[in-house]
Amino acid sequence: MRRLSLSGLRLLFSVAAAWPMTSAGRSGWFRQSVVNEHFIAVASLNSQTAVFLGASGGKILRTTDGGRTWSTVNSGTQNLHGLSFADSYAGTAVGEYGTILRTNDGGLTWTPQDSGVTSFLAGVSFSDENNGTVVGESGTVLRTTDGGDSWTLQDSQTTSFLTAVSFVSADVGVIVGDAGTILRTEDGGATWTPQNSGTSTWLAGVFFFDESIGLATGNQGTILRTSDGGATWTLRPSGTSEYLWGVSLVGSTGIIVGGHGTVLRSTDLGVTWAPIDVSDYNLAAVSFSDELNGTVVGFHQSILHTADGGQTWTPRQPDHLSLSAVASVNADTAFVVGFNGRIFRTDDGGDNWMPQASGTTENLRGLSFPNSSTGFAVGDSGTILRTTDGGASWASQVSGTTASLYSVDFPTSNVGYAVGVSGILRTNDGGITWIRLSLSASLSGVSLVSADVGVVVGDGRNIRRTTDGGDSWQIYTLPCGIQGCYTAGAVLMIDANRGWLLGNFTYQPYRYGLLMRTNDGGVTWGTVISTDLYGGFTSIVFPDASHGMALGCISDPCTTTIWRTADGGQTWSSSPIELAPPGGVLRLSFVDQNIGWAVGDDILHTTTGGM
Repeated sequence: MRRLSLSGLRLLFSVAAAWPMTSAGRSGWFRQSVVNEHFIAVASLNSQTAVFLGASGGKILRTTDGGRTWSTVNSGTQNLHGLSFADSYAGTAVGEYGTILRTNDGGLTWTPQDSGVTSFLAGVSFSDENNGTVVGESGTVLRTTDGGDSWTLQDSQTTSFLTAVSFVSADVGVIVGDAGTILRTEDGGATWTPQNSGTSTWLAGVFFFDESIGLATGNQGTILRTSDGGATWTLRPSGTSEYLWGVSLVGSTGIIVGGHGTVLRSTDLGVTWAPIDVSDYNLAAVSFSDELNGTVVGFHQSILHTADGGQTWTPRQPDHLSLSAVASVNADTAFVVGFNGRIFRTDDGGDNWMPQASGTTENLRGLSFPNSSTGFAVGDSGTILRTTDGGASWASQVSGTTASLYSVDFPTSNVGYAVGVSGILRTNDGGITWIRLSLSASLSGVSLVSADVGVVVGDGRNIRRTTDGGDSWQIYTLPCGIQGCYTAGAVLMIDANRGWLLGNFTYQPYRYGLLMRTNDGGVTWGTVISTDLYGGFTSIVFPDASHGMALGCISDPCTTTIWRTADGGQTWSSSPIELAPPGGVLRLSFVDQNIGWAVGDDILHTTTGGM
């Protein structure tokens, strides 16, 4: 539960700004992360549950599976920097402009408290659920004895920037700060006594094992140790010149973390230290829930977990995303959905993708946003979700089926169609109620150009078209030839006459992918592109009448490829998207001819049309 000094934060931010965004080859695509966050504080509540503070925007994240997945809380505050939990439920976070937040449910919800100051608050320590101290710039020290219901400003007798604080009881605590500042109290902060640190460097972290043994860390690899409650401090060899930010002691084991992946471990209560090679990224904080289980966090969503007291550390990254659909509302805002009920949203062009509460664990497979506020997601077991507030909340709707739904399309805000294993559902009231249409077939794709006119595919060779809102369907059958029979998997109609089909054909017994086109509403289809053996197309979009993009594989083994047209599909050019395993993207969404996303096991973003 360590905190960072202001200068330390500036150093971290400067390093992050210089770090290049990960590129997916030379094809104009860049990989994005669903939690593209730098973590600066952590509290380990048990072996699987931890709470993190993001480095910007007041983000608070929580995991209950060791960091594989996160839920997020928008605190509604400025940047947060310090975090302390007295137990598994009672926690406090502090930050800029005098911000103090309190949780009593393990980080699920947070309530602002009145600090009475507007200072930059950098560190916090609670010895129990009621008694806590907060420190910050210009010598700010705040004290509460009622869990933060009220805060009292104390006289620290310094104007130094105070970065971190550690209390081992309600009365005994130590503060560290810039220029080697160390302060100690034995009366709950009624009086603070300066101590001789023997250094003038910035001190960023402090942790006391008991009233006698404590550690302080800081710039230039500084480690200070005291065994007499801080009356004297001894400089301990660290073997590094990196900035050391976070420190923790549990049992006889100590862990210190810092810049460029520095992790130091001690087994003699901090007398000697040995390096452990675990990461290349800046590591900012460390917290142990018991003598064996601990968590280290840092930049580029670095999360490391130990179950053996810090002897070994295992990176904890999210499971493969398995994203199945993407919808871009504008250049900044987009949504993705995937397996296990996952929904993510970005409002900054994908720099940050934050999870949304879907209320389901069913796999989500289709997504449609008729406008920036209203959206629909469909998936397994007849799942239909609806948002009317731009994804802030999602409500489950009664579909009337338990069969999987694969695709959804809303040509207007009120009229929409969903297709799947058991056929077609239609709504005329914005998804409040759904009606099963008479067509009985297993379908995988739907595209509407108006409330009445559209095409569905997925039933083998059959293309079905309606001009009366689904009351009746005309069936057009794809041909068979010397190369085999054509089948359709997805469809995109540009208008009532022009459309595109993603399909394939099988020939002795090899499969080839097809991109097909119609100019007569789906009555006839002509092949525009045919892939090599075992190739195929997975997605196609036209952000305007001239510019289109298709996604797929040209051959097997798969090299993910994007095809692009600027003349309405008369001619196409292609470019590979080079992805490292597990890689692979399946679905496209473009705002205009340049800005778009491709999703699957990755989220890729382009501002150059993907070429």
